[in-house]
Amino acid sequence: MRVVFLGAPGVGKGTQAERVADQFGVAKISTGDLLRDAVRNQTPLGREAKNYMDQGKLVPDAVVIGLVNEKLSGQSCENGFILDGFPRTVPQAEELGKALKVNGSGLDRVINFQVSREDVVRRLSGRRSCPKCQSTFHVDFAKSKVEGVCDRCSESLVQRSDDRREAIEMRLQVYDEQTSPLVRYYEERKLLTIVDASGAVDAVFERLSQVLSPYCAQ
Repeated sequence: MRVVFLGAPGVGKGTQAERVADQFGVAKISTGDLLRDAVRNQTPLGREAKNYMDQGKLVPDAVVIGLVNEKLSGQSCENGFILDGFPRTVPQAEELGKALKVNGSGLDRVINFQVSREDVVRRLSGRRSCPKCQSTFHVDFAKSKVEGVCDRCSESLVQRSDDRREAIEMRLQVYDEQTSPLVRYYEERKLLTIVDASGAVDAVFERLSQVLSPYCAQ
């Protein structure tokens, strides 16, 4: 199983990637995890990435793609992989295709998770986090026992600045601008499948499993 998960912030693709990885025995790969691991382990690419991050700059495509390529060629991906949120642009997709071709493989499917914009805003804007222990809650879906207070350490919960409605709308706009060409790119290659990501996590997983099961069986 070699798949890519696409979707706007808040659609739940990370949660589904974790469940699919556990269910089907494949590796879950996110660029955020790769960057953190590389920096922590002080690999050559990790040191290069840290230089950009320390300056508050975006890590260049070449570094991110290098990290992805290293991961894909490792033992953890022998049974397949889920790329969570990568690629984000057409150039990244082209580089990923080249890397897979070198290994004699290609993508089986690209899943585009879709939820209404209002649902995404509700999911993200309702998040609350503890500044002390980093626990997270939600005003609708995962309430704390005492409103506004962390269950673990009794600290007052806060709303992160990037979870405010105005910031969310901006993030969604940027995502749309970046990703629309990428969606067309995979549509043209007949790799794209749209999955309805609304509703309960279990219901979304059931829909997703029906799409992915044939590739696991190969």
